[in-house]
Amino acid sequence: MEPKSDRLRTPRAAGLAGIVFAVLLGAAIVLIRLGVPQGGVDAADGTDPDRKRAVRVALELVPFAGIFFLWFMGALRARVGDAEDRFVATVFMGSGLVFVASLFGAAAAAGSALNQPQTGEFGRHFAYTLLTTYAMRMAAVFIFASSTIGHRLGVFPRWLGVLGYLSGLVLLFAGPAFPWSELIFPFWSLVVSVHILRAGLHARPRKEGAV
Repeated sequence: MEPKSDRLRTPRAAGLAGIVFAVLLGAAIVLIRLGVPQGGVDAADGTDPDRKRAVRVALELVPFAGIFFLWFMGALRARVGDAEDRFVATVFMGSGLVFVASLFGAAAAAGSALNQPQTGEFGRHFAYTLLTTYAMRMAAVFIFASSTIGHRLGVFPRWLGVLGYLSGLVLLFAGPAFPWSELIFPFWSLVVSVHILRAGLHARPRKEGAV
C-alpha cells in the first residue's frame, strides 16, 4: 500500500518542484545577464546600483533554484522507479549534480565580479564560462537522459521527447554562441513539469492506467 501512495504523490511533487525551479532559474539568468553584461568596458564596472541590485537578487535565487532542481530530479527518479536503465540513470544523476555545482560556481564568480572591481573582468568571464559552457552542457546531457528515460517508459509523449532532444542539441552545440540561450533549460523544465502535473491529474481517476 505504501509504494502506491508514494506513486500518487510523486507526479505532483515533481511537477511543482520543476515549475518553481524553472521560474527561479529563469529569473536568476535574466538578472545575471542584465547585472553582469557579457563584453564591453562598462561590463566590468561594479558601481551601477541597478546592476548590483540585480546580481544580488540573482545570487539569492540561485541556491533555491539548485535546491528545487535536486527535488525535481529526485521526484522524477521516484516516478520512474526501478524500471530505469542503470546506464542512463547514472548519466541522469551525474549530469544533474554537475549542473548544480557549475551553476553555484557561476553564481559565486558573478558575485566576485560584483564585489571586487579589480578582478571584475576575470570574474565576469569565469561566470559566463561556467554558465554557458559547462552548466548548460551538463543541462543538455540531463535533458537527453530525461528524454530517453521518458520515451522508453512512455512517460513523455512523442512531441515532448522531440522537444527535449532539440533543446539538448541547441544547448550542447550552439549555446555559448547565442546569448540568452540558457533560458532554454528552464523553459524545457517548465514544459515537462506542467506535463507531469497534467498527466498526474488525468491519471488519478484511473489508477490502473497510470504510467
